[in-house]
Amino acid sequence: MSLNPFKTGNKALPRMRALPGRRTRIVSVLDVGTTKITCLIAKLKPRADSEVLPNRTHQVEVVGIGYQRSRGIKSGVVVDLEAAEKSIRYCVDAAERMAGLTIESLIVSVTAGRLKSLRGHAERQVDGEAVSAGDVKRVLNGAARAPIDRGRLLLHSVPFDMALDGEGNLENPVGMVGRVLGADVHLLSAEETPLRNLEAAINRAQLVVEAFVATPFASGLATLVDDEAEMGSACIDMGGGSTTIGIFQNGRFVYADSVALGGHHITMDLARGLSIRPEHAERLKVMHGSAMSEMLEDSDTIEVAPLGDEEADAPINVARSLVARIIRPRVEETFELIRDRLAASGLGHVIGKRVVLTGGASQLAGLQGAARSVMQRNVRLGRPLGVAGLSTANKSPAFATSVGLLIYPQVSTMEHFAEGFSAADMVFDERTPVGRVGNWFRRSF
Repeated sequence: MSLNPFKTGNKALPRMRALPGRRTRIVSVLDVGTTKITCLIAKLKPRADSEVLPNRTHQVEVVGIGYQRSRGIKSGVVVDLEAAEKSIRYCVDAAERMAGLTIESLIVSVTAGRLKSLRGHAERQVDGEAVSAGDVKRVLNGAARAPIDRGRLLLHSVPFDMALDGEGNLENPVGMVGRVLGADVHLLSAEETPLRNLEAAINRAQLVVEAFVATPFASGLATLVDDEAEMGSACIDMGGGSTTIGIFQNGRFVYADSVALGGHHITMDLARGLSIRPEHAERLKVMHGSAMSEMLEDSDTIEVAPLGDEEADAPINVARSLVARIIRPRVEETFELIRDRLAASGLGHVIGKRVVLTGGASQLAGLQGAARSVMQRNVRLGRPLGVAGLSTANKSPAFATSVGLLIYPQVSTMEHFAEGFSAADMVFDERTPVGRVGNWFRRSF
């Protein structure tokens, strides 16, 4: 499958090509997390316009599912290349067997690399004439060329506002008359090293990365309804090793951030606090854990095996209220950090009271109540929407990113990456003396 790399200097990241408008296409995705790796293979079939999920151009039908315990990966960062390769290979193999086909390329989620949002802005004089498609292209190119720190690569470049003489929120200014055309673009970058090592692990499994997609972008695509994305909402994806934040406004992805806390940190708090094995702590968290200790009685106990020689030591009884009291401080710390990051984004007024919580760690009992209490916002649990072929278990918040990766090819054309400078941009630019002469020659001869 041919790829379309976008180059910055001598670096390149693969970019999605537009989906065929009238043909079904097979798309495969890989969500690489701290606790699990998920591979989905799906058929994307063109669909007619509809009021239900109006921004979707294709129907998504999942035909293959594979998931594997994540090894060699910590908080989305590859720490053991060989172990990561094996986990990816086994996961993809399971999805291929279920789908009955072999895949060569994948759309891959990115959580690591210290995601960093930047706003690019540019303006262009149109001198009272009608705005042309070339004007729009050039002003977007200018906004998308905002400098990125050394050692980072551009993941996404999403135009989110265009203005004419200061009047913003224009959908398509082509043909409008004004003097100054402005554009704002959301640029999301990540550190290069974690991306390259993740790509290396995938390549070792004889697979090619078709595109990298930031986890908060994918999760928002899968869980936000259109009204939420238009009015402004925050999507918080709680994974095993980290929690990512995505903010959407006017249907566009406008901000991302992350905090290095997730469900695995709660598990380790329980393991240390109760002196039990991490795998027992994980089961205890999933089966009996809660973030609301005041709702539990001290007399309600659970039997757990202590750390050490399990055959020699008798099980111990632990009050469920104690489990909740161990969990609650970490949950509060996580949401306090998220609250602070939302405030620092400068977009708190955009999201208002609308927050959607998703990801595997979001399923902890009492978590929504704790989030409301700390952040003072309305919080709902987000599950993936508008995808066929998934079982009830696979429609849980834990699969939000995977499903969002399947939706991403339908919206990838909304992105605009800066193109290299072309001499034609100057020679035929009507706004410059040289361009006016060039156009006169072109029309005359």
